[in-house]
Amino acid sequence: MEFDSKKIRNVALLGHGKSGKTSLAEAMLYISKGTDRLGKIADGNTVCDNEAEEIQRGFSISSTSAPVYWKEAKINIFDTPGYIDFAGECAQALRVADSAIIVLDARAGIEVGTEIAWDYATDAGIPKAFFINKFDDNEARFGRLIDAIHDRFGKSVCPITIPMVKDGEVVGAIDLVDMEAHRFDDQGHHSIHEIPEESMEAANKYRDMLLEAIATTDEELMAKYFEGETITHMECVNAIHEGIIYGDIVPLFCGVATKLWGVWTLLDKISESFPRHLAKKTERLLDGSDIEINAEGEPAIFVFKTVADPYVGKMTFFKVMNGTLKRDMTLKNQRTGEDEKVSRLYVVKGKKQVEVEELSCGDIGMIPKLNDTATGDTLTWNTQFEYAKISYPIPSYSRSIVPAGKGDENKISSAISRMLEEDYTLKYENNAETKQQIIYGMGEMHLAVLQSRLKSRFGVNVDYGDIKIAYRERITKPVDVEGKHKKQNGGSGQYGHVKIRFAPSDMEGLTFSVSVVGGSVPKNFYPAVEKGLQEAMLKGAVGYPLTQLSADLYDGSYHDVDSDELSFKSAAALAYRKCLELANPILLEPTGELEVIVPDDIVGDVMGDLNKRRGGVTGMEPSSRKGYTVVKANIPRAEILEYPTVLRALSQGKGSFTFIETGYGAVPESIAVKVRESAKNE
Repeated sequence: MEFDSKKIRNVALLGHGKSGKTSLAEAMLYISKGTDRLGKIADGNTVCDNEAEEIQRGFSISSTSAPVYWKEAKINIFDTPGYIDFAGECAQALRVADSAIIVLDARAGIEVGTEIAWDYATDAGIPKAFFINKFDDNEARFGRLIDAIHDRFGKSVCPITIPMVKDGEVVGAIDLVDMEAHRFDDQGHHSIHEIPEESMEAANKYRDMLLEAIATTDEELMAKYFEGETITHMECVNAIHEGIIYGDIVPLFCGVATKLWGVWTLLDKISESFPRHLAKKTERLLDGSDIEINAEGEPAIFVFKTVADPYVGKMTFFKVMNGTLKRDMTLKNQRTGEDEKVSRLYVVKGKKQVEVEELSCGDIGMIPKLNDTATGDTLTWNTQFEYAKISYPIPSYSRSIVPAGKGDENKISSAISRMLEEDYTLKYENNAETKQQIIYGMGEMHLAVLQSRLKSRFGVNVDYGDIKIAYRERITKPVDVEGKHKKQNGGSGQYGHVKIRFAPSDMEGLTFSVSVVGGSVPKNFYPAVEKGLQEAMLKGAVGYPLTQLSADLYDGSYHDVDSDELSFKSAAALAYRKCLELANPILLEPTGELEVIVPDDIVGDVMGDLNKRRGGVTGMEPSSRKGYTVVKANIPRAEILEYPTVLRALSQGKGSFTFIETGYGAVPESIAVKVRESAKNE
């Protein structure tokens, strides 16, 4: 089935975990006859949560798209995770969505995930709407929730549907645009009635709230509203449409996804009033400029997601940004410069793949087994340009990877590289200093899911361990020492003798100089002395590499027959060991600049916590994000290993941070004692 670009809607479902996003997507699919049964999360049979990990855990891990066909429209729904650990999945969906519906639990009200979802959609620059789910809960209070929403998100939020209450029980919903009552039965079917007399007061109150909001979108409507003239049904529908597109209003709907209540009305309003891809008129490019969207122009697609499927192979999900994409077309990848043939073209709904011949501008599809195309790539017909990439949160929670089974060592790197292609909020590092394989993710849950996927997809079993800190050592005072290597076993022997002045240096590594006079050490042995010191510096007094060392070779002696390079390397190593005994070496630890972005009301708590972590606060400034402050500090890396978890608890998930290593600082003796003891035990 082919759809004109004007009939395509791309809608991301956002919200706090357990608010009902997957249930809402399931209800939309069932009502539109996209499925023949209403799946339930508890039964593990929903369309969008189809991965084994999602079924087992009972919540969304990946963003999943599913087409909903309603009346003449095709609505591509993106069901996104509600947990912060999977924020990268939300970023992918929001890059190609044209609007967002934020789902709230009526009883829980505004939760942390609600606010984060609002910020996500605002940062993405797309229109927003609310769907208050589970509004049949007797403990839910609609009026109180509306007031809270207005306080937090502004008066632009206006109700489109409200609960209809009789004798304290929710018995249906009132459509404020059409001013009619919807009643629901146990099977979710609805019937339309006149609004009962006992509900008219509430209906008029909230309709006036709606009319006031839409009046702000147009001067003529504003005049009619304040002069008491009637705003017609068509004017209301058009104003809602325009208001959503330009972000002047944020419509609010009510329903119960698991009972199918209110979902018909929501689908009607999405198809009637929500923006299509063409409404933006332009699309962002990588260089910051804009390019016009032309449904009749040459085809161009943007890859927003890649999945390494063990059966299908590499699955490339994309949005048609321009023109029409047809099967058997050849497009050029603007990142690699290589041609990619679109041999097959699919629309995906959960696990089901439907092959199609073409997709119109604004539509969502999947191409299997492309050669070298990755998430964020732009593929075009002739014109050379790249669309703006997806902005991902930076992973900061780290653990070391330990092979759990024999033979897994050699498979870890290749399996993780496949996962890195799929998940851009993962980062992998093979640390040469600590000899650890380190994985970075968004949090404990994120890495737990990675662990399960490595096992289920690639048969690789891994455990996680603690991160080792790459400590270093440095001497603190100058010393003058000598090293003499003398060995005689009959026949030719070994002889090397050096006198070296060691001192702390400001330069990294070894600063080597020679001030020998009179040829006491021949020039051809200078490199051997330097190399001997460099090799010896790999281990300091505790066992960590020594750095910032100045060494001046000023004297020594040699033997015409027995002296060679190996002898002078050994002599240099002996001198180095004496240096460690006399020059009071200390431990150094990596330190860096920390920037924490947190809500204004917890700045004091964050600063207090940083002080406990040996962090020195260097400044504060207002964030570009309203209501947030940037706290800057210098802090040892050892103190932020668990900081992602700590900050999440302090800020209820609203805070974020970046850390950049800038150098090394001295370890306090109270901590150095523990480090030395630990190194000794190892």
